[in-house]
Amino acid sequence: MKPVSYHLLLLLLSLTAIAVPTSISATKIGITISSPASISGSVPISPERIVAKVVSMKIKAVRLLEPNPAMMRAFANTNVSLFLSIPNPLVPLLASDRSFALRWVYREVLPFHPRTKISVISVGNDVISSYSPDARPPLFLLPAMQNVQRSLAHLRMDKISVSTTFSFTNTIPMAFPPSSARFQQPNGELIIKPILKFLERTNSSFIINLHPYQIYRSSFLIPLGFALFGNSPLYFRDDLKSGVRYDNLFDMMVDAVISSMAAMGHKNLPLIVAATGWPSSGINASEVDATLLYSEMFLEALITRLRYGRGRRLRKEGVSEVYIFELVDTKQGVLNWGLVNDDMTN
Repeated sequence: MKPVSYHLLLLLLSLTAIAVPTSISATKIGITISSPASISGSVPISPERIVAKVVSMKIKAVRLLEPNPAMMRAFANTNVSLFLSIPNPLVPLLASDRSFALRWVYREVLPFHPRTKISVISVGNDVISSYSPDARPPLFLLPAMQNVQRSLAHLRMDKISVSTTFSFTNTIPMAFPPSSARFQQPNGELIIKPILKFLERTNSSFIINLHPYQIYRSSFLIPLGFALFGNSPLYFRDDLKSGVRYDNLFDMMVDAVISSMAAMGHKNLPLIVAATGWPSSGINASEVDATLLYSEMFLEALITRLRYGRGRRLRKEGVSEVYIFELVDTKQGVLNWGLVNDDMTN
C-alpha cells in the first residue's frame, strides 16, 4: 500500500495542473520552503533538487522563510513566483537606517529579479510575538517596511509588494463569532492600524500565518471534524450577526481576519495566508491528532476548496494566496510538518 502522502502529492499535481473555470477566482496555492540547512540538518539538500521537485509538482508560488542566494538563483527562469521573508533580527536595523535597507535590497533582491520572479517581500515574520507583553511594542515595524518599499522604488522594482507577516494566535484573541473579531489591543491600534493604511496606499496584501490545528488544540469545544473540513451536518457554527454558517475552522478564521481589518476601515485589502497546514506527527504522546492521515485529510479538503471557490464566507473571493507549510519534512517545536522526506522522496 502506498503512503498517504503519495496520494496528497498526486492531488497537488492534479489540482495545480487542471484549468479552473473562468467564472471562479481561484486562490493561488503555494508552498513554504525553509533554507536547505535548516531542513536537513547536517546533510544539506541542493537548491537544484528542491526546485526540480517544486517544478515537477507544478507549484507556481514558493515562500522562502529567509533569502537564500543559491535557492533564488535556482528558481530563475522557472515561472515560479517567490515570497521572501526578511529575518526578524534585521527589522530594527531596516527601520533605523534607510541606507541599510537600500543595501539589503541591492544585495538580496536586485541580482536575482526579474529572472527570478519575486512577487512579495515580508518584513519579518510574526515580529510581535518576539516581544513580551511587558516590553515596548515593536513600533519600528512600519518604518522598516517603508524603508524597504522606498528602496525597491529607488531601484525600479516597485512592482514587488512589501508587507509583514502576522500570526493569527498572536493578533486575534477571539475567532468566533468571526463578525465580532477584532485585533488584539494595544497592538491593533499602535502597530496594525498604521500598517493597514500603508498596505492600502501601496496596493499590498495583509499577510497572516493561520493554523487551525493550533485553535483546535486550544479549545475542547471545537470538534475534530470541524477542524478537518468534515462533511457532516453536525459540524457547523452559525454567526448570527452575519448570517454565515461555517462548516470548517479555516473559513471561520479567515473571516475573523477580514472582520478585524474591516473594523479598522480596510475590509477590501487582499489577504494572503503565509502558512497553514496540519502536522503529520508529534514527538510526544499529547499530540495524538498530529497524524499523517489527518494531515492528508486537511490538505486535500483545503486544496479542493481553494481551487474551486467552495465554502461560505464574508468575502466571496476568499484569500488571494495560501502557502502550505511545508514542502520538506520539518520539525517545528513538538510537531513535524512536510509533504516529502528530507531526501526528497515521497
